[in-house]
Amino acid sequence: MKIVLIPDSFKGTLSSNKICEIMSEKAKSILNAEVLCVPVADGGEGSVDCFLSAMGGRKVPVTVNGPYFKQIDTYYGICGDTAVIETASCASLPMVKDDKNPLLTTTFGVGEQII
Repeated sequence: MKIVLIPDSFKGTLSSNKICEIMSEKAKSILNAEVLCVPVADGGEGSVDCFLSAMGGRKVPVTVNGPYFKQIDTYYGICGDTAVIETASCASLPMVKDDKNPLLTTTFGVGEQII
């Protein structure tokens, strides 16, 4: 038996890589199956991890402004001569939690990652 797992993240809880790890372990132990994991992302949280998992490369740590102009440690991905920027790494809804205010929040940190 062969099982192909292609999960997205569970918003704010588990990354698609972690879901693949858990599901794969259980499928192998319960079903004695061969498992192929293909973590995916929709462009939000986990997109850099999924891209690097599929294409290789590495994370580059950076410090940028978060949604409320507070410095945060985050990252972008590098694969050859391609940079992978994940907006959610510095400007996501989970970062503002219940304090959503579009008049005070910013995506400035995304631009800082690009330069």
